Amino acid sequence: MDEKRATDLFGALSQETRLKIVRMLVVAGPDGMAAGAVAEAAGVSPSNVSFHLKELERVGLVTATRESRSIIYTAAYDHLADLIRFLMEDCCAGRPEICAPATAVAQCCVPDGRGTSLNSETA
Repeated sequence: MDEKRATDLFGALSQETRLKIVRMLVVAGPDGMAAGAVAEAAGVSPSNVSFHLKELERVGLVTATRESRSIIYTAAYDHLADLIRFLMEDCCAGRPEICAPATAVAQCCVPDGRGTSLNSETA
């Protein structure tokens, strides 16, 4: 990942509602959440959440899938993992033992959706 791409992702995450949405979708796992459920859980109007979801989708942090009359949004775990790797790639001047706690957290979830929450209050 280059710095421009990282800046785009961080820019999208720098807004409070969008950060909350991404965190909710990470917790929701691969089943994701319908747009209406995202709006309700985030405490914002459907039009407001639609605006934020479109921005998150534009930068690739969430994906949208139509299921019947609903649009289901899921976190783009691969892009989130790339962002974490970008932050950690030159970790600790070649002393990986210093970064071990951070890299362990970055590997908390496995692809099938099981894993641990970083913040048990939001899980």
